Amino acid sequence: MARMTAARAAVEILKREGVTNAFGVPGAAINPFYAALKAAGGIGHTLARHVEGAAHMAEGYTRTAPGNIGVCIGTSGPAGTDMITGLYSATGDSIPILCVTGQAPTAVIHKEDFQAVDIASIAKPVAKMAVTVLEAAQVPGVFQQAFHLMRSARPGPVLIDLPIDVQLTEIEFDPETYEPLPVYKPAATRAQVEKAFTLLNESERPLIVAGGGIINADACELLVELAELTGVPVVPTLMGWGIIPDDHELNAGMVGLQTSHRYGNATFLESDFVLGVGNRWANRHTGKLDVYTAGRKFVHVDIEPTQIGRIFAPDYGIASDAKAALELFVEVARESKAAGRLPNRSAWARSAQEKKASLQRRTHFDDIPIKPQRVYEEMNKAFGPETRYVTTIGLSQIAGAQMLHVYRPRHWINCGQAGPLGWTVPAALGVAKADPDAQVVALSGDYDFQFMIEELAVGAQHRIPYVHVLVNNAYLGLIRQAQRAFDIDFQVNLEFENVNSPELGVYGVDHVKVVEGLGCKAIRVTDPAELGAAFEQAKKLAAEFRVPVVVEAVLERVTNISMSTTNDIGNVVEFEEIATEPGHAPTSIRPLKV
Repeated sequence: MARMTAARAAVEILKREGVTNAFGVPGAAINPFYAALKAAGGIGHTLARHVEGAAHMAEGYTRTAPGNIGVCIGTSGPAGTDMITGLYSATGDSIPILCVTGQAPTAVIHKEDFQAVDIASIAKPVAKMAVTVLEAAQVPGVFQQAFHLMRSARPGPVLIDLPIDVQLTEIEFDPETYEPLPVYKPAATRAQVEKAFTLLNESERPLIVAGGGIINADACELLVELAELTGVPVVPTLMGWGIIPDDHELNAGMVGLQTSHRYGNATFLESDFVLGVGNRWANRHTGKLDVYTAGRKFVHVDIEPTQIGRIFAPDYGIASDAKAALELFVEVARESKAAGRLPNRSAWARSAQEKKASLQRRTHFDDIPIKPQRVYEEMNKAFGPETRYVTTIGLSQIAGAQMLHVYRPRHWINCGQAGPLGWTVPAALGVAKADPDAQVVALSGDYDFQFMIEELAVGAQHRIPYVHVLVNNAYLGLIRQAQRAFDIDFQVNLEFENVNSPELGVYGVDHVKVVEGLGCKAIRVTDPAELGAAFEQAKKLAAEFRVPVVVEAVLERVTNISMSTTNDIGNVVEFEEIATEPGHAPTSIRPLKV
């Protein structure tokens, strides 16, 4: 039998579980693991500037391709607590990442040793498993179990905490005979799918709500095939955006209080049946449940049995992996079509597309300062269907979801449930690391951008190019808009006169100087007519210098983006002018019909 340190055994397992890249920050208590990482070879490492940033890089890496599992490594104490936001984010969106932390020696863990903290107890509420390994011989089994849990049932993150003496202890371990544990995923039965399909067939105006679980299961083609066989329009959730191309004849648009389309909400409110697959009925998608559920039946398919009925009781629920269920749905649909038992849905699908061509928001404005809507219009022109968009939260994300276009799975990489500010920069770096040939475009408001701006230096150091669109109004825009209900505008203003950059007026932070100081490139745009040229220049600079390139659009200070103020998807307020002629929305999916 081969003898090696427990740290080396852990690294060998990572390699045999398919890990090729890791993100992290070394330190005293995790240095034995880093020594093993270097000695073993085969796993690239990206040095972050902040351990939370490393966790979000791991998230971006996982979200980019089926089978990826991002790995985040940090030392003890604050490194582990820094990872908590990444663990929470990954748990909320069902994203498997592995966080590995160092720990004080086992003999002094409970003696207030330097940077000793019970990170396993802290992390347990936001991880599928969080454990401090006290016996070196258990390290291989713990890592094997970690990958099994991350991939099985509802995916999610794991934290493994390794005391330094455990890492250094030699154990017997044979990497050549190591095998990953079989992955467990619940699967629908034929009888269950037949019952659900009968309910669908009995309806007149059905919809499919396609959630992020379909992307996690790598089942997007099956979902599109089911829609095409049955003629049922599809509503992607924000986490499922890209499952079906935006320009597909059966894409009905998104539904919700904020990240929704006028036509999506209108079509949903006319429906009488909803088949939800791999979705969790998020509150900003549903709004008031009495409005959302009234007059329609629901079938809910989800990999997590306790998710069914958590928000509201469906008429029928199936606990199943999305791919396993959709394979059966497609099988039943094919048989039903061959037997002539499928209703003709063409009129219903056509009505959804008619709404898509008439209920549009205006994007074309020539105002200076720039109105945000124009930024997304120009992004649609500059960045094609191959673009991988990355964003987290704020008015920038909400407006982007309303006005940008996505055509492929994993090309809208969004932090959905947690929405931490600062997520976008490191996540975009993780995406670009996972797919070096992709056109990666991040989207941030100025506050999200400032939260973890130091991670841009990671892109400069490691030559990870991408384009970052920064919409700057020197405001906490989403919070300011929410404060309207309280008749306040309090502690949301970011403006100040920068004594070093008086040309900025009250916009304060000179993002161009900061970005350039971190080794990246930046372009500031104040005229909407110059946005297109700036985006093209950014792509060229990223390709030439192999660093992140920031395009800062200086916006008008106050813009209210469309959303419901009453938690009702039937009452979304359009604060700005809507499109009333084709020139108002020149990059819309369907030409405006008036």
